[in-house]
Amino acid sequence: MTSSKHRNADVEKGDITRGASKGHDDVVEEKTQIVTVFLQRVAVMFLMSGLMTGGGLLWYYEGWEYFLIYLFPALLLFLIIVKHDWFYVAACTAKRDFTALSRYIKTLRQIRRYARRNMTVAQIFSENAKKWPNREAVVFEDRSFTFGQLEEFSNKVANIFKSQGYKKGDVIALYLDNKPEYIGFWLGLSKIGCVIPLINSNLKQKSLLHSITVAKSVACVFGDELKPELLEIFDEINNKVALYQFTDPKHVSSEHSDPRFENVNELLKNASSAAPVLDGTVGNQDGLVYIYTSGTTGLPKAAVITNSRYIFITVAIHFLAGFKDNDRFYTPLPLYHTAGGCMSTGQMLIYGSTLITRKKFSASSYFPDCKKYNATVAQYIGEMCRYVLATTRSESDKAHKVRLIYGNGLRPQIWPEFVTRFNIPRVAEFYGATEGNANIVNIDNTVGAIGFISRIIPKIYPISIIRCDPATGEPIRDKNGLCMRCKPNEPGVFIGKIVPSNPSRAFLGYVDKEASKKKVVHDVFTKGDSAFLSGDIIMADKFGNLFFMDRTGDTFRWKGENVSTSEVEAVVSNIVDYKDCVVYGVEIVGQEGRAGMAAILDPENTINLEKMVTELQKNLPAYARPIFVRVLKTVDMTGTYKLKKNDLQKEGFDPNVITDPMYYYEASVNKFIELTNEKYDGINSGAIRV
Repeated sequence: MTSSKHRNADVEKGDITRGASKGHDDVVEEKTQIVTVFLQRVAVMFLMSGLMTGGGLLWYYEGWEYFLIYLFPALLLFLIIVKHDWFYVAACTAKRDFTALSRYIKTLRQIRRYARRNMTVAQIFSENAKKWPNREAVVFEDRSFTFGQLEEFSNKVANIFKSQGYKKGDVIALYLDNKPEYIGFWLGLSKIGCVIPLINSNLKQKSLLHSITVAKSVACVFGDELKPELLEIFDEINNKVALYQFTDPKHVSSEHSDPRFENVNELLKNASSAAPVLDGTVGNQDGLVYIYTSGTTGLPKAAVITNSRYIFITVAIHFLAGFKDNDRFYTPLPLYHTAGGCMSTGQMLIYGSTLITRKKFSASSYFPDCKKYNATVAQYIGEMCRYVLATTRSESDKAHKVRLIYGNGLRPQIWPEFVTRFNIPRVAEFYGATEGNANIVNIDNTVGAIGFISRIIPKIYPISIIRCDPATGEPIRDKNGLCMRCKPNEPGVFIGKIVPSNPSRAFLGYVDKEASKKKVVHDVFTKGDSAFLSGDIIMADKFGNLFFMDRTGDTFRWKGENVSTSEVEAVVSNIVDYKDCVVYGVEIVGQEGRAGMAAILDPENTINLEKMVTELQKNLPAYARPIFVRVLKTVDMTGTYKLKKNDLQKEGFDPNVITDPMYYYEASVNKFIELTNEKYDGINSGAIRV
């Protein structure tokens, strides 16, 4: 969900600020609307008078029987004339709405069946493993696991940790790159009731330490490929967190293992592959995993995903997107995120589908992989599609069996070209927040849409768009202190209403309290109600199709990841000897999301840019590192901190506008280089890649 999904740049600059100030055009438009409404009401009065007069005359001369015959078509004619726009919209969207309603009902039924049986994800998977022990469960580059093999591996993991005293409720972190065993580890640990924080494998130092400790992890399973990163924080977690090292089977050597860590490979050799015998019960409402989000401020925040929540996400996307049980899902996304680790992985666990994944995304390998492994459904994020589209054309572009792609962030500007070049029949663009409840899916291939709000039965799904301050994302309220719904084609902040005390619809009201306590707004449409505030600017057209416009607040998206500006600001400030700095995202022509820019107050120009490169690479994942640096000579201290950031963000990185020294990170030489007009044009034209 990124700002590059703007259908029109003018919407962001103009429509989004509607209501902030009234110029001459606004006043003229308002007066025109008043006159139009007045004339419409006069026309309706004449129409009503004519129909009533005609009905009265018919009764008087022909009798009440003829009047009754006249009444129904007269009322129908009246409604069509008065509400002609509603009837037109309803006729255009009825198929979409009732298709979604049918799929929604199927989702509810299946979720309730699992809830009644108190089923966990692991229990559902075990049933599937018994049905199809020899079916491919996970295909990973040159390796694959059948359902039977994955079941045995997960059982071994469960028995190992149970034998070492771990029990229901214990938190055991998982810090590995993508691989089949990744799923096997958290699946096995969940069988004994442990909750598993899925740690972002890009994290380092403070962020890594925080992610492990904030969840109160008592142990951590890590991959040998990430051992250097773990050693950097070893002294701070030693004696607090038990560490278990896992090495890829093809990389296992005869060298002695590090005595500081438990060798999981050795433990697996002698572990029982039988289902673990549990001391208690692990159920549908118990915690399953923690999935981290950047939030709007601070370090990564852990959103609690229960078994029921995981099942809901999997089942909902399955029915709404139109998946099939025998689909083969290709996802090069990280398995620690909801998209790859739940939506696609869940199809394998819950429905017996086949999951195809790889260590890291490769644009040139995307459709060749789909062809090689016979994928029928492929997953994406916006950046991914742009990179794939930029690859050299080849026969694999259309020589595949992909019938549907799904994901979030496919820009409308490249959507038609992408589906045409790669012969994609359907796109299921979705929108959702890991810790929130405002989740929607495009089910009818509307280009650029992330989902819809029904115009026929708008209240069936508790989502809405409300007016907000474009700078802060805070709701704008009426004279009664309540929020105001946006009109068609009016951008506003997207919300999901929290449904109170209704077990049958509990998943609709789900909001992770720890990750989202600052995102809940109260007194929305009635006093006392509440809703999850997404922080995203969305616009609905007259047909109810929803289009992503922008993000609000202090978080922006780059390289498919949410970047918390406050976290980056803290790191940058430390690097530049605690100088004042602000971090924000700036748009680059043709690029998905916003690139990070750090503006640093340094009148004496003492910043060591070489040190900054080294320290940024040491302390931040690649997607969070600022691409641009602006050295400020002065700062307007009259405004608030937010306003300063907004003003800087509006100026972007254009040297034609900005007189301060600016630099951009050039990866080929691994240093910051002065940003000239020529370099600026090269970045925006795509000649210089950042």
